[in-house]
Order: sequence, then C-alpha cells, then structure tokens
Amino acid sequence: MKVLVSGASVAGPSVALWLGRAGHDVTVVEIAPALRQGGYAVDFRGEVFTTVLDRMGVLADLRSLQTGGNAMRFVDASGRQLMRLPAEFAGGELEVLRADLSRVLYEHGREHATYRFGDSIASLDEHADGVDVRFESGIEETYDLVIGADGMHSVVRRLAWPKERVVERHLNYYVGGWEVPNTLGVSGDTLMYNVPGKLASVGADRRDPGLAQTLFVFKSKELTYNRRDLDQQKAILRAQFTGLGWHVPELLEGLPAATELYFDSISRVSVDRWSTDRIVLLGDAGYGATFGALGTGTAVVGAYVLAGELARARDFRVAFDRYETRLRKSVSTTQDGSRAGSFMAPATRFGLTARNRILDIPFFNNQMIKMAQKMSELIELPDYSLQEGKLVQE
Repeated sequence: MKVLVSGASVAGPSVALWLGRAGHDVTVVEIAPALRQGGYAVDFRGEVFTTVLDRMGVLADLRSLQTGGNAMRFVDASGRQLMRLPAEFAGGELEVLRADLSRVLYEHGREHATYRFGDSIASLDEHADGVDVRFESGIEETYDLVIGADGMHSVVRRLAWPKERVVERHLNYYVGGWEVPNTLGVSGDTLMYNVPGKLASVGADRRDPGLAQTLFVFKSKELTYNRRDLDQQKAILRAQFTGLGWHVPELLEGLPAATELYFDSISRVSVDRWSTDRIVLLGDAGYGATFGALGTGTAVVGAYVLAGELARARDFRVAFDRYETRLRKSVSTTQDGSRAGSFMAPATRFGLTARNRILDIPFFNNQMIKMAQKMSELIELPDYSLQEGKLVQE
C-alpha cells in the first residue's frame, strides 16, 4: 500500500520502519526542516518496551547512547538541599536523548521510507479508493492510508476528526525548556527550585558539559498563543518567572538567544475512536499526555502493534480495529499524566513541603519507582511473525 505518515519524532519513524520493511510505499512528512535536536531525555521502563526496541533492531544502538539518568536535587533559594530523588526515579531502565532516539529510528528506517521535511498536510479528502492529500507546499497526492503520528496537536486529527469526537483536557500547567551556556557549572544532579505553582530547573547537557538544559513548569489556566511564534512563547515564560530568586534571572537571560524552545500545556487527549476509514492515529495524536506519562514507550509499542496488525490482517479496517482493541484499555492508564504538573510544581507551600518530606523517605521513593514499573507492564505485547526484522503475514 501507499502510506503517508505525518510526524517524524518517535511514533512516525517507528511505524515507517516497520511498514517500509514489510514492502509498503511509505512517505513521512514533517513540518520541521530537519530532525529536531532538542536535548531532553526520554526513558523506557520494563520488558515490554525494550523487547519492541530489540525486535526493531535498534536496542543495541540506543544502549550505546544511554545517558544513565540524573538524580534530581530540590533546593531552596540559597541552594540548600531540601530533597533528592535518585537517577532511577526519572531515568528508567534505558534513558536516551529524544534527539538521539529520533535519529536512530530514522537511520534504521530511511532506506525503507521517503522523508519529506519542511512540509505539512493542508487538507485531507477521504473516499472509497483512498485519501487525497494536499500539502502546504502545494503538492497533491493520493494514498491508500494516512497515519497521524504528529503529536498532541495533530494536524491529521484536526482535519479528519470532528471536534465533538475529541476531548482535549487542559491539566492546568505549562512546561517549557531551552538550552543555555553552562555558566553555573552544573554537573551531576539536576537542580530543581520551587515556589508555589512554579518550578525552575537546570541540568548539564549530556552531550556537551559546556551547555545546560532548563525545565520550567508553571500553573496557569489555558492560554491563547501561536504555537509557531517562539517570541510570543518566550514572552509568556518571562512574564511567569521574572522576579523569582535562585538562578532564575540568569537562566532567563539565555531565553532570547534560544533557537529551539519547547513550550506546551500539560494536557491529555482522548478520541472516541482511533481511526476513521483509511486514516488512523498513533501515539500522542490519539492517546497522548504531554508530560509525566509513558508516551515515548507507548508510541513505539503502538507503532509495532499497528504495523503487526496490518501484516496479520488482509483488510486494513480489521487491522485498525484490532490495533485499538489491543491497546485502548492499557494506554488509557499509562497515558494519564494528570498529576505531573502538581508533582513538579505544587500550588501551595503546604503541598511543596508535603511532597519533599514524603519523597525524601526511601520507602515512598521506592514505591513510586515500582508504580511506574507496573504501569509499563499493563501493556500486553503480541508476538507477531518476524523474518529478519520484518513483520510478515502469518
């Protein structure tokens, strides 16, 4: 089949790798001019996720790039430690930079798929014989299937799903981050500073110790802004954090020069059904949470299951149904993410004190790690037929 995949972060390259190996004619379209280079780390917890990475043939490459994770040290304005979480709390069994993950997936799959950067889908017209697609570049093509793997703010979902079938729930927090020179000399632990409803943090860049990565979280009602306007997003962050102590002024000084800024609401998306007829959603586009969930691992597993069911079934409609049936119940739990904002930036001083005191106790700390591990085990992994790393029809 001729398949269009929208999005080249994690879910898109993953499903393109599987479908391309199976012999489908796959095109991946990505609005960014190249693979994104953001320095944030993502983690995989549990055997389910690492098994899929192994079957894809990328696990060894990713293990050679793993960061090992950083402990998180919460401090007051003077730098005094209030509470420390070990590296395994956030790092999982395998932690890599998102940019490295995207690159490895791309490199393993690019010989089986065509990548078109700097373009996006402008319109979709689904009919009995296929999906007519018009791109922002003006190119028009027809595909047998379209896969929306383009994240929380999916263009495919916006174009193909009526608003009444989609629930986008704002979870009252925003998150942002950018790269700065490591003038603070941060190494080892990531430093975290809170005031009620806000978090500012900085950690050394895993690739270049001369650089550092920031993470800022703040509580807010839903804001209106242009997602393609970096200056507008920078202004929101400055307005929220100007006047705070600790190293916040110095970190904000690096904001104007940032060429890559991550800024988004902490939100949850759910759709009544993941497919229409020939269009299907994958990963965050269909069942995502911005922050604090198992989104990366779920996207990789979702791509494997979607491609596996397409290999197993002769009718793509049957495959779409089986894909959703297998995953919907488990991802509804693993992709919650609703407590991430309130954990990172509790809204009150009492909440901050309670979090620090509870998690500073090893027993509760270990329980949180075990809970995250159990979440990944909720997903049941099918054993599709593989030949030389290719999904084949049984």
